[in-house]
Amino acid sequence: MARETVSKFVKVRCPKCKNEQVIFGKSSTDVNCLVCGKVLAKPSGGKSSIKVRILEVLE
Repeated sequence: MARETVSKFVKVRCPKCKNEQVIFGKSSTDVNCLVCGKVLAKPSGGKSSIKVRILEVLE
């Protein structure tokens, strides 16, 4: 699993159900997969700690 902090929108893939979704890199709450509910990112003092594979960083 990739553990990276980012400050832009990123496209990630859920390892459980393979759903792809766009999330914000500075979320203030847990970000869950819209399909299965797995936690994709957790807040960590400003930037999110991304817990899943990042497919693309969107500008």
